[in-house]
Amino acid sequence: MIPYLLLQTLAVPVIAALFILLTRRILGRKVRFVPCITLLYTTALLFIAGISVYQGTPIQEVYTWGPNVGFGLLADGLSLPVALIINIICTALSFYSLHYVEHRIEVIYGEEDEKTQLSYHTTYFWLYFLFPVSFLGICFATNLIMIYLFIELLVIPLYFIMSYFGYVERFRVAVMCFLWGIVGGTFVLFGSVLAYSEMGSFELSELHTLAGNPMTFWIILLILLGLFTKMAVFPLHVWMPSVHAEHPTCIAGLLAVYANIAAYVIVRALILPLYDDFKVFGTPIMIMALLTIIYGAILTLAQNDVKRLCACSTISQISYSLLGLGALTVWSIEGGIFYFLSHILGKAILFSTAGIVVYVTGIRDMNKLGGLIHKMPISAVLWITAAAILTGVPLTSGFTGKWILFTGVFAAYPTYVGMSIAILGILSTILTAIYTFGAAKRIFFGPLKPEFANDTKIRDPPLTMSVPLLILAVISFIIGLYPEPFMELIHSVIGLL
Repeated sequence: MIPYLLLQTLAVPVIAALFILLTRRILGRKVRFVPCITLLYTTALLFIAGISVYQGTPIQEVYTWGPNVGFGLLADGLSLPVALIINIICTALSFYSLHYVEHRIEVIYGEEDEKTQLSYHTTYFWLYFLFPVSFLGICFATNLIMIYLFIELLVIPLYFIMSYFGYVERFRVAVMCFLWGIVGGTFVLFGSVLAYSEMGSFELSELHTLAGNPMTFWIILLILLGLFTKMAVFPLHVWMPSVHAEHPTCIAGLLAVYANIAAYVIVRALILPLYDDFKVFGTPIMIMALLTIIYGAILTLAQNDVKRLCACSTISQISYSLLGLGALTVWSIEGGIFYFLSHILGKAILFSTAGIVVYVTGIRDMNKLGGLIHKMPISAVLWITAAAILTGVPLTSGFTGKWILFTGVFAAYPTYVGMSIAILGILSTILTAIYTFGAAKRIFFGPLKPEFANDTKIRDPPLTMSVPLLILAVISFIIGLYPEPFMELIHSVIGLL
């Protein structure tokens, strides 16, 4: 086994970010290739770790600097598949960023001198590394305070990349993103500190000692409030439409991961160690999830802006995973985690394709688009594929995730109320089909707009933007058709319930 394998997945991107800062004047715009190379390496490390974990050998690394100072990293059947899919998405979007960021700099800072443009170019690519470091840190961390710190670290790249490269009112939206992120993180911190006051440790492995403690209810509630803020659960969703829509599209898929990864934290930090204490929250969580699914879908249907449509759909889609977690059966929880991975794959493709449309046409209003399949067939295929994943069309990972999830939900709640929640959740997928495939019809089908017919700039983007998205689509189909390896990994942990 490679030494310090998990530590490398965190440390190598940090070193690469420092490398960019130190060599930016020498490498110039070539620094954009550093994240691509680095993340390919860390993805390879995670595949190697996956082989060990799949063979039944979890990887645990502990690093200490004194009797009470240190941290631990754990790759098991739950954290490893989540980290692997997230890192693959980060790698794909690093390639997508190669041309997209250059385009945004030209649009926003085209009148600036070359030195200033190069500075923004460098800033984006070293900040980009904070995403995979934070995501993998959340996945592998073995104590609450480390999870909190990695969650808060994500606020830094979100704020600065939004400020420098965002769209409408980017500075105001960056501040909104920052403040809501801090609020959500603060609730997680309060819950973690309260847990420490009761058990004298932040370690996840010690949380089971809180079972039956009167303060456990408040610990769970505080952490849930923080994570629900991150997940944009109704009525804590108000930041999501503006923030998600106005971020540069090259990181929009990562913002979906930022919101979704809270589902993993709920399972790891709350459900697994405190299952019995968590039961009181089960039905309220399912009701909130159903309301968010339906509200988010209706909000999405009202959108004409292609980026805002994708942003609002995230509100709805995240809560399918939450619905599964609230049902609290092994199948529903496993389905919730599997669907979370499916959703971030589908949303990375959908939002990035929306970015391609805006990149090529400069138009966000879907009423002004139409017929683009004649000039952008690859982009049309990407959008339709993403729509199929999010809707849960058979053969995609979305179908498999929802099948497992709703099987668990039906098993948990055979009563009229539970059955009603489950059936409404399934029927809500019709709304997903309407707004994803409906948008495809408005953007890509019908007669080609006259102003696009003779415009040579209207064409599919460079392969570095489309091929990574096609790879994500292939991964979705693979795990949809053959979910057994992923489900075996997840079940090795969740099945202990």
